[in-house]
Amino acid sequence: MVTIGSIEVSPPLLNSSCAWSSDLGHLQGLYDSPFTGAITTRTATLEGFKQDESHTVVFSNASTTALNSYGYSPHPLSQYLVWVKQILQKSNSDKPIIVSITSHTEEGLKSLVSAIQGLRQEIGDMARTPSRVAIELNTSCPNIKNASPSGYAFHLLKPLLHVLAEAATADSSLTVGLKLPPYVYREQFVDALEVLSELGPASFIAFLTCCNTLGNSLLFPEQVGAASTDSQFAVPTALGGLSGESVHALALGNVFSFAKLIHGPEACFTTLSKIRIIGVGGVTSKDAAERAGADAVACATFFGKEGVRAFEILSS
Repeated sequence: MVTIGSIEVSPPLLNSSCAWSSDLGHLQGLYDSPFTGAITTRTATLEGFKQDESHTVVFSNASTTALNSYGYSPHPLSQYLVWVKQILQKSNSDKPIIVSITSHTEEGLKSLVSAIQGLRQEIGDMARTPSRVAIELNTSCPNIKNASPSGYAFHLLKPLLHVLAEAATADSSLTVGLKLPPYVYREQFVDALEVLSELGPASFIAFLTCCNTLGNSLLFPEQVGAASTDSQFAVPTALGGLSGESVHALALGNVFSFAKLIHGPEACFTTLSKIRIIGVGGVTSKDAAERAGADAVACATFFGKEGVRAFEILSS
């Protein structure tokens, strides 16, 4: 078991926000599994993302690797809150649900957080120990046209982080985390943690989920078992987010780098020591889960390929 803010994740295994956690059927199946210690919704916005046939996913022939051109969920946050309430009211379990959200504006994020807090108050989650509803701000989707992942310019996230800080300060039972893009050099990790260390209280961010898919990636039809297609590329948009085994080494490096800076013997950001790290990226076996070195481990691609039984495989 790992305690992350006010939630408890036992076992420390969950899904990351993905297309396979989009609807009630997905979420209920994940929640019912004894091998998940928490579940995460697909990233929601206030109005829902306009999804069409260009938004899809393909799996590599060579490994448990996927390329997706998905954006955010087509379902608005209001729909997820109905589903979350429905799932939790049927269960006495302490298993939490992490509601993944995103917004590019302060007012939009305030509305999202307020709606989630309204649900938490309605179901008594603010007075419950442990709580069962947490928030994850997705800063890292690489597939949104004309909107680069905000996690790559961390100082620009300050207005949104202030919104989260205000909510966490007003309600100490609220658990808040960030889903980050894959970083590739030390200064990116340092920049992110410097911004967080400047935004009191020091512990308002309870977890970092790292990392999301690697953007600007390209696969061809013959690499995904679609050699007979007329399309030139594996996904209609040509470029998409790469996930699974092909990014495992990079994901491990992200987890290692954050852990070293926050918790290592020469840690530079000891005021952030309460932050927990959820490692995600190419977790396809128990060995991969154990080598991650994270406080908790999440997966999406393996889950997408194997279904909910993926979590049993990772636990075996």
